[in-house]
Amino acid sequence: MLLAIDVGNTNIVYGLFDGARLVHQFRVETSRGRTADEYAVIIRQLLAMRDVRADEVDSAIIASVVPALTEPMLDLVRRAFGREALVVGPGIRTGMAILYENPREVGADRIVNGVAAYERFHSGLIVVDFGTATTFDCVSPKGEYLGGVIAPGIQISADALFARAAKLPRVEIAKPTRVMGRNTQSSMQSGIVYGYVALVDGLTDRLLEELGFPCAVVATGGLARLIAPLSRTIQEVDDDLTLTGLRILYERNQG
Repeated sequence: MLLAIDVGNTNIVYGLFDGARLVHQFRVETSRGRTADEYAVIIRQLLAMRDVRADEVDSAIIASVVPALTEPMLDLVRRAFGREALVVGPGIRTGMAILYENPREVGADRIVNGVAAYERFHSGLIVVDFGTATTFDCVSPKGEYLGGVIAPGIQISADALFARAAKLPRVEIAKPTRVMGRNTQSSMQSGIVYGYVALVDGLTDRLLEELGFPCAVVATGGLARLIAPLSRTIQEVDDDLTLTGLRILYERNQG
């Protein structure tokens, strides 16, 4: 089985594939202070919970946007499974031309998302990823990565509001019953949630106008299912987009 590891700034997501099928998925908090040994213990315990033996994992691929954790993840795979993992980065075969001014600047997760979405839709694309940052990635109808937009993530923006406004309480990021709040909590929830809906729709409209070709608009990431039903531009949510992209890239780099 293939272990796909998506290292983000907030969470690390592990996906276990049996062929093309994602059979298990685990999410743990990203901690730069943990050692490779600690991460190895965690993943083996998680697999044991699902009755998966370590020797069933025969391959691994890693996409990391946290450089300090790339080597610990490589060590994790060596120590827990006795394997060498493939790392998404310069030199890997993606099957996608990267038309960024400096391709090395593009986050691994953004390329992985673009590859997975294009493999599915084979059309122009805008991929919206609701992670620590909210990113918009554009792919041409020919499957070229064109660039995109990086905005502060929902949680980051909410945390800044809670920290900098002394009289405002911390509230759950959830859809309020109406846009116009009648109390502080619902007013804040409306600003956070509907503010981000407006951000997504506004940026998507501008991107579509600038690109000049039809695009499927696909969302992924932790809060995608909160924002997507309220958005008029997001057409589909794929929770497993990044993990699927890692599997595709692993397959493209065999042999």
